[in-house]
Amino acid sequence: MKLSDFDFDLPEDLIATRPARPRSAARLLVATGDTIRDLRVSDLPEVFRRGDRLILNNTRVIPARLTGTRSRETGQGPAVARVEITLLEPRAQGWRALAKPLRKLELAETIRFSDRLSATVSEKDETGLTLVFDRTGDDFDAALAEAGAMPLPPYIAAKRAPDAQDRTDYQTVFARHAGAVAAPTASLHFDEELLRRLAAMGVDFTEVTLHVGAGTFLPVKVEDVTTHRMHAEWGQVTPGAAAEINATKAAGGRIIPVGTTALRLIESAADADGQMQPWQGPTDIFIYPGYRFRVTDALMTNFHLPKSTLMMLVSALMGQDRVRRIYDHAIAERYRFFSYGDASLLIPPDGDDLRVVAPGGA
Repeated sequence: MKLSDFDFDLPEDLIATRPARPRSAARLLVATGDTIRDLRVSDLPEVFRRGDRLILNNTRVIPARLTGTRSRETGQGPAVARVEITLLEPRAQGWRALAKPLRKLELAETIRFSDRLSATVSEKDETGLTLVFDRTGDDFDAALAEAGAMPLPPYIAAKRAPDAQDRTDYQTVFARHAGAVAAPTASLHFDEELLRRLAAMGVDFTEVTLHVGAGTFLPVKVEDVTTHRMHAEWGQVTPGAAAEINATKAAGGRIIPVGTTALRLIESAADADGQMQPWQGPTDIFIYPGYRFRVTDALMTNFHLPKSTLMMLVSALMGQDRVRRIYDHAIAERYRFFSYGDASLLIPPDGDDLRVVAPGGA
């Protein structure tokens, strides 16, 4: 299975840099087996059925992009230099982060981000560093909210800087648990009114938590994709969430994750018989064609980058040829791509033709 099998040509102008407004006005491609329909996200009540259960990732994106200053001595006295930091994940002591420029930063050096927030470099290697901040708990959260900016994906950040609107746009309406440095973007299409309409027609919701990491944007660098190593992300499925999913499966309802993050988490937590178990910890599950889905019946997701692990995931669910046709249609119809783009609802055909076990299982 080659990396080139998941490549396609995408016109640059189809990369969305702002979301649709209102959220549910985004376009929705519904693929049911080989049938494709062009709808709007607001049409979801016409597509879902009573007894369906949507799995929502309730992670909250932190303002993980920071601009700070460092003081250094020169032959002519102290000088102030600018430092750009992107927080990646919390550690037992401090935060793992990327820095620009990394090379010039030294151990024990202090970076000041605002009058209320500074950090000391406690560790450093060739890929990044660890920062220990001068505040913790709620004080840290408040200072970070004041000093930080939303960590827009590279393909948006290359086109424009984050602004105040992104603090709302790049956050789901059900975000509860802070810790992500990237949004579960399929969930950005839901607003309170759409959630109320779905609930009124008998669609159920279960919330899980997966703190999406910056590694979600890392490119696949191996030609044999089966040798790729996924980044790990922390997630949790509570006992209540597991029980709700099992009850829906037992009643014949469909389990539909909203986003690849929710899908990867519930597939990590399910046992070999498809029963959900309470679960907490890091997952580095890698889903590519040949994977046997344990609990997922369909997926709502955005349109993904060429040669990405997410293209491999949707190909595992729908089949590679079918995904090529779906993406050819989306490009021809000028759907908007990536994090702020439009959505798709992918419903695989009935039967076991797409559900064979990969070597070694999940």
